[in-house]
Amino acid sequence: MFSKIKTCATAKEIWEKLVQICEGSDETKENKLTVAQQKYESIKMKDGETMTEFDERFSAIVIELNSLGKEYRNRELVMKVMRALPREWDVKTMAMRESKDLNKLELHDLFANLKTYEFELETRSKLQSTSQPTKALAATTTTEQCSPSTRKSAEQFSDDVMSLFVKKFGKFMRRSFNPSSPYSKFYKSDKVSADMKCFNCDRPWHFAADCNRPRKED
Repeated sequence: MFSKIKTCATAKEIWEKLVQICEGSDETKENKLTVAQQKYESIKMKDGETMTEFDERFSAIVIELNSLGKEYRNRELVMKVMRALPREWDVKTMAMRESKDLNKLELHDLFANLKTYEFELETRSKLQSTSQPTKALAATTTTEQCSPSTRKSAEQFSDDVMSLFVKKFGKFMRRSFNPSSPYSKFYKSDKVSADMKCFNCDRPWHFAADCNRPRKED
């Protein structure tokens, strides 16, 4: 730097030389301003970028514009930030537009509000992600605990039904093959006529071969 100003004779020449070195000529400043404005107009929050990172990137462009003589009103900066956010932030930005005076909202207050909202979303997402495995584990544990009991009850019920069926069927078979059983008489009623009588005891509803009374002599 000294080698560039050592030929200057007066303080005014030194200052002008330093300004030219740091800021460049008018043409250079104009080119820098054009580039900075293009950055400002095209800025968007990137995928995976945090609000802190976006704040630093946006503020750097604003500072660069201010150094080149370009200044924006506070409302213009706030609206630019809101338009640069992804669609996921639409609900938040719309609520802020309705509840706050954007003419009085400072840029650093805007980013502080957005960072708080971002932190709440991350916290809620973490809580949901941790609660889902817990619910699944609880459901699995409950199923594992209840399944043996339920299966045992079902098997016991099936055995009881089968035992009752066998018992009823055996009783039915014993009555069917017992000639003296009233049930046997009723069962045979559709085969024996009501006016048919036993040749042994003269009573209806059965044959002499099924009669349980003492046999008459032929």
